[in-house]
Amino acid sequence: TNCLSEPLFESALERAKYLDEYFQKHQKLIGPLHGIPVSVKDQFNIAGVDTTLGYVGRSFKPASDNAVMVTILEKLGAVIITKTVIPQSIMYGETESPLWGLTTYPGRPELSPGGSSGGEATLMRMSGSLGGWATDIGGSIRVPSHLCGLFGLKPSSGRFSYSGAANSHEGQSHVPSSIGSISPSLPNLITLTKECLLAEPWKLDPNVVPIPWRQADFEGVQKRKLTIGVILDDGVVRPHPEIQEAVRRAVAIFEKAGHKVIPWSTADHSSCIEIQDQFYRADGGEDIKTEVAVAGEPMIAHVEALVNSSKPISVYEYWQLNRRKTAAQEAYNKKWTTTAGLDEGQSMSFPFAKFGSSEDPTSSDIYVAAADEARHSYLHGYAPRNAIDEWIRGLYDPETMKGLDIGVQIIGRRYEEEKVLGMASLLEKLIRA
Repeated sequence: TNCLSEPLFESALERAKYLDEYFQKHQKLIGPLHGIPVSVKDQFNIAGVDTTLGYVGRSFKPASDNAVMVTILEKLGAVIITKTVIPQSIMYGETESPLWGLTTYPGRPELSPGGSSGGEATLMRMSGSLGGWATDIGGSIRVPSHLCGLFGLKPSSGRFSYSGAANSHEGQSHVPSSIGSISPSLPNLITLTKECLLAEPWKLDPNVVPIPWRQADFEGVQKRKLTIGVILDDGVVRPHPEIQEAVRRAVAIFEKAGHKVIPWSTADHSSCIEIQDQFYRADGGEDIKTEVAVAGEPMIAHVEALVNSSKPISVYEYWQLNRRKTAAQEAYNKKWTTTAGLDEGQSMSFPFAKFGSSEDPTSSDIYVAAADEARHSYLHGYAPRNAIDEWIRGLYDPETMKGLDIGVQIIGRRYEEEKVLGMASLLEKLIRA
C-alpha cells in the first residue's frame, strides 16, 4: 500500500522497553496513553527524522525538535511507531508524490484511500495503528476516514497545536488548517482527543485556545432531544445514490429516537467554496514552485494544475478576499443562530457501515436500498451542474464500488468538538440498539 514514510520501529521498541521498566519500578502508568501505539502524519516534526511535505527537496533534512503534539503524546505515554505518507504539497485529495509514489487502498490497489492523510488512513485500515494525528484544511482527515471506514475528527483550528508541524502555504492563515485525530474506533478517537486536551496544549503553544475537555458537553448532547439539520445534496455536487441512502438511514435512526431533523439550506455553499479556492491560489503557485525547484522534481498532474490555475493577487485584492470571507462567516453564523433549536456541535467522519448486526445498516444493505432505479437515473437521467459534478458522476461504478465503506459527516459550530463526538457516540448507541 506504500503508506509509511518514516518507520520508527527501533525507537518504538526502545520506548516500549522504557515504559515497561517504568511500570515495573513505579507500579503506575506514565500517563493515560501508556504503551499505546500511535502514528503521525509526515507533517509532524520528530527530532532526527525528515519532514518532507511530499517534496524531494525536503528529504535528508531531519528536524531538530519535536512538534508540540509529539511532545504531548510522549508525555501521555504513547509510543509513536511511524510517520505516514502524504501527497506532494499536501494539497491533494489523494496520496501521491514523486518522492513516495502512490499510496493505494488496502487489498484494492486500483482504488484510492484518499488524501492528504491517506498514509494514516491506510495504516489504520490495516490495523497498523490504534490512532493517529493528522491535519485537515479541506477534507484531509475526513475524506480518507470516509473512504477507509474510520472515525476522523477535524476540530476547529486552534484547538490543538500546529507548532512544529510543517505545512504548505505557511503564513496563509485566513483559511487555516486544523490538527485532528483518526482511529478505527470511536472510543479511541474520543480518548485521544480528550487526553490531549486535558494535557493543556495552550501552555506549550500560545496559539492554542485555552479550552479544556468539557465532559458536560460531551454527555449532555446525548441526554436531550436534539434538532439536527441534514444535507442530502449541497447543490454543488450530487452525492452518489448509496451515500444519500446512508444519510437517509442516519436521519431515520435519529427520528425514530425522537429527535427532530430539519433540512439545511446550502444555497451559500458554492460561494464559500469559491472564496476558499481563491485563498489556495492567491500566491499564483509560488509556494509550490519554490519547493519543487529545490531538487528540480516534477509536479504531479493535480499539483501542476493547481499551480497553473491562477496568477498571484495583490495585497489589496487579498484584503478584499478576506473581507468576503468574513462576511460569509458572519452570514453562515447568523443562519445557524436563527434556525430555531439547531444543535451546536465541529466536523467528523462517521463510518456508517461499521455497526450493527446483519439486520442493521451495513454497506451491503445500503447498496441494496439504493435501488437500481436511483442508480439508473443518476447515470443516465441526471444532468451534471458543473464540471466537478460531471467528473464525480463519471467516477461512479456501482459494481466496482459494491461493499466499500460509506461515511456520514457530523458538523457543528466552532470549538464544539465535545458535542460532535457526543452526537457520534449517540448515533453509535442508537445503531447498536
